[in-house]
Amino acid sequence: MTTNKYFCEIDRINRVEWNGLLAQFEDASVYQTWEYGSVCWGERQISHFVLKAGSDVVALAQVRIIRIPLIGTGVAYIRWGPLWRKRGGATSEVFDVAMRELRREYVDKRGYVLRVIPNVYADDAFANGVRSTLTADKFHIAEDVSPYRTFRVDLSPSIDDLRAGLHQRWRNKLKNGEKTGFEISVGTSGEMYREFAIAYEEMMARKKFETTVDIYEFERIQASLPEELKMTVLVCKKDREVYNSLVVATAGDTGIYLLAATSNAGLQANGAFILQWKAMELLNQRGIRWYDLGGANPEKNPGGYQFKSGMGGKETTQLGRFDCEGKLLSRLSVSTGERLQREKARLQRILQRAEKEEPVKAAPAAATPAV
Repeated sequence: MTTNKYFCEIDRINRVEWNGLLAQFEDASVYQTWEYGSVCWGERQISHFVLKAGSDVVALAQVRIIRIPLIGTGVAYIRWGPLWRKRGGATSEVFDVAMRELRREYVDKRGYVLRVIPNVYADDAFANGVRSTLTADKFHIAEDVSPYRTFRVDLSPSIDDLRAGLHQRWRNKLKNGEKTGFEISVGTSGEMYREFAIAYEEMMARKKFETTVDIYEFERIQASLPEELKMTVLVCKKDREVYNSLVVATAGDTGIYLLAATSNAGLQANGAFILQWKAMELLNQRGIRWYDLGGANPEKNPGGYQFKSGMGGKETTQLGRFDCEGKLLSRLSVSTGERLQREKARLQRILQRAEKEEPVKAAPAAATPAV
């Protein structure tokens, strides 16, 4: 209990209640759905924080718990949270109280290092206030972790204005694609996701990228999500053959360009332009404010960066990762464990590359960085 106004509940909510509450928050995302946590981390590794003002839920956070065996400490990790911007308005006080209570529960009481990646962008009006709160609550920015970098398209203008905002070359590619007579399908079914997966596997075999993205994890997440939170799958075909596919995750006020694929047949076509424009139209019609283009890295993926830069969005970054380290034992245990983990991963990459005949290319920027 912090004041007479606010109080928090920990792990006293079920899946249905949690996902029902997500719809009330503008800053909700697929990364805060119960299904994402359950599939990617496991039920035993997730904790659910609820902040209330009276009977009204004002903030949420799904927390991943990573325990270090035998030591009794570890990391409590919040990806794109906490959620605090309720539809209809939110105050900075809610964020302040939520962070104070999260620190009290997971750092002071449980002894974990608390890591938070807020779903806040550097150009948001409330960004400076969020930074100030985190600093005041003994969080520091993780200097060794690059903030998530992306383009965000403001979808509030009319469809005509959105189209006029596309760069000329991008718009020309779209026009050419529209003359090709593609068949476009949109849905949420497992069958459509499998069509995407076939094109994705074909693309990965062609490009030989290393990537941490597991599309079959997202397939399991999709199968478990309630209909109102399911990802939208868009497929572009010609003569019944898949040319391009796109997966967009929608929650809160933002759609995220999560996954995409181009089959061998689609290499010389313009289906990717058609699907992205169709996604922008759909999100606009649903009243979604932003389209997050899912990561931008001009060094590692210059082609993807150029493609996304033509869609009329603004390049931006999230604030980054903030850590509250608490007790000395927790800090030392976590830092030592991470060094060992990095060394193990480095050795595994060396061994994997030694077994291959061809050098491996760098992976394209994923929708969100692994942390």
